[in-house]
Amino acid sequence: MTTPLVFHPIYSQLDLPERHRFPIEKYVGIRDELVKRGVDKRRFVTPSPVDVSFLNAYYDPEYVEALTTGALDKKAMRRIGFPWSQQLIERTRTAVSGTCLTASLALENGKALNLTGGYHHAFADFGSGFCLFNDLYLAAKTMQKNASIDNVLIVDLDVHQGDGTAKLAENDADIFTLSIHGEKNFPHRKQHSNIDIGLAKGTEDDEYLQTLEEALTLALRQFQPDAIIYDAGVDVHVNDDLGHLHISTQGVYERDKQVFALAERLGVPIAAVIGGGYQRDIAALVDVHIQLYRAAGVIN
Repeated sequence: MTTPLVFHPIYSQLDLPERHRFPIEKYVGIRDELVKRGVDKRRFVTPSPVDVSFLNAYYDPEYVEALTTGALDKKAMRRIGFPWSQQLIERTRTAVSGTCLTASLALENGKALNLTGGYHHAFADFGSGFCLFNDLYLAAKTMQKNASIDNVLIVDLDVHQGDGTAKLAENDADIFTLSIHGEKNFPHRKQHSNIDIGLAKGTEDDEYLQTLEEALTLALRQFQPDAIIYDAGVDVHVNDDLGHLHISTQGVYERDKQVFALAERLGVPIAAVIGGGYQRDIAALVDVHIQLYRAAGVIN
């Protein structure tokens, strides 16, 4: 069965100030690299912007209204880290919708991958750290609309703790959050996931992969997932500007393989998003992100 890939050109369409920290070009870079490696362009599924009523069902409607209309105050926008624009809102609604579409396609096909996603610092009533709306939580809720899905495991391996996801899901017994992250990294105030593992600066492949294996084993002792959502942030990479961990490209590939192998072993669908990655060298950054697609068997 062919693994669906979700992409929209708008993922990389956002005018940002010069030298802005967010590598907006990487999304189209990943698409181009996949095509270069033999993926048929017709394989990409295009999302439409998420409906505001769907956002209002899970997030504070006042926040949704203020953010989408440009009425959010400057301090709140600074916390998000982007200048407000209509383009930003359209891009965000499309990216979030892409993750929800990925979740639905994973139920139909066993696995599916979005070429963006992982906006895990967004809370119900505010955004933070380049995240406006939390797509991971919405994707879990999307999966749970399917009669066969009760329990969803969110595996967040971005170098930054999935604080918004943890807070949003804290009262959902049927959503289990696992975050393995850099302990001395953003956000400074951590939330409580079901399992949190903070790693020391400079952590290398062997310790990282062993920690992941033990954490997944522990999660399965506590929770029986019907589906998995995977945030495959590559800001754990040794060359990442914001990560502080020392994980190699091969280590990222082995990590991603481990998570896909878990889903296969359990016989449950998995929806993956690319998460964070902040090397300024876009080609080098794309090369690390592309490991996710290798691990999923999309490319060799």
